[in-house]
Amino acid sequence: MRIAVTAIFLNSGPLEGYGHYSNELLRQLVNNFPQHEYLFLYDRPFNEPPIQHPQITHRFVGPATRQPVSLAYWYHSKATRAVRKWKADVWLQPYGFAGFYSKVPQLVIVHDLAPFHFPKAIPWYHRWHYRLFTQRAFLKAAMLATVSDTTRQDVQKRFPALQAASIAVLPGAAREIFYPADWEAKRDTKEEFTDGCEYFLISGSIHPRKNLHTLLKSFSLFKKWQHSNMKLVIAGRWAWQTSETKEKISTYKYRNDLVITGYIPEESLAKLTAAAYALVYPSLLEGFGLPLLEAMQSGVPVIASDQPALRETGGAAACYFDPNNPEALAEQMKKVYRDEAWKNQLILNGIQQAARFSWNNTAEALEKCLLSAAGIKRKR
Repeated sequence: MRIAVTAIFLNSGPLEGYGHYSNELLRQLVNNFPQHEYLFLYDRPFNEPPIQHPQITHRFVGPATRQPVSLAYWYHSKATRAVRKWKADVWLQPYGFAGFYSKVPQLVIVHDLAPFHFPKAIPWYHRWHYRLFTQRAFLKAAMLATVSDTTRQDVQKRFPALQAASIAVLPGAAREIFYPADWEAKRDTKEEFTDGCEYFLISGSIHPRKNLHTLLKSFSLFKKWQHSNMKLVIAGRWAWQTSETKEKISTYKYRNDLVITGYIPEESLAKLTAAAYALVYPSLLEGFGLPLLEAMQSGVPVIASDQPALRETGGAAACYFDPNNPEALAEQMKKVYRDEAWKNQLILNGIQQAARFSWNNTAEALEKCLLSAAGIKRKR
């Protein structure tokens, strides 16, 4: 089978959510199924392909997809022609879009419907693009997949025309680079980032949906109640609509206890995660929640907002709170801080929960979806 792959998020700068998911899943797919041929399509030139394998052909097809107009031109014209010329059997779309004029069957993976739940969090022209083209992309797909059952239900609810469609679920997993650290490694990491102090960690890009304002209020309550030297480490790039957050931080009472790293390489993030006292994840909406599993696999307790996708990911191994209630989050932070037995139980439960997710299993399921979308029966 000849599999074309939209790989634009693998070559557009430092990897984040979509990029990490695609990178791990595609790497596993190619390694597990080297009998197939792969064409990776990029919208920007590259010096070294992010995933290398003899069965992969890497191809740059401009223009860069920086705005809705260029994104549409790339998918519906330039990439469509490249896929047709290569004579692909199926086109894998890991980012929720599709080429409308391609006759090659497409498998579209949907991460979340955040633009529909939080339309004011993105510019008007992006809202226009999602409203105009999302359902059309889903209907164009020979097969749809989502990263969680929560997103699958959300897609079917918002787009009733898809109710009868079969939608597969392809969950993510923790990357191998995340694992428990020994005492010395934790000490060194804390010395590097927090002058040796314990810290709560939030990771990921910073924008309104990540709900940092609630976390800051909760951390203030925690500091007021406990009078500890605990720090709060914010690890992630400043994304969009962050001016209000930056202003709040500039006058924040406990700003000397905040450590803002900006974007850091994944090796540093893995160290930072493994040495954390707990991961705190107050997001208002997620499609899955990879940081939860990465913290759990690292032997770190998780405090997460009570959102369906995060409960699906964290199961009974995380403690949850109302993301609109700063005091509820502060109570959970206090409990993890003061109750050592509870904290240790969360760690044990988390390691078991993370082990339930596997890139290998998801790659196996993805290959079946690709065969199905292409109308190819597996040879026995």
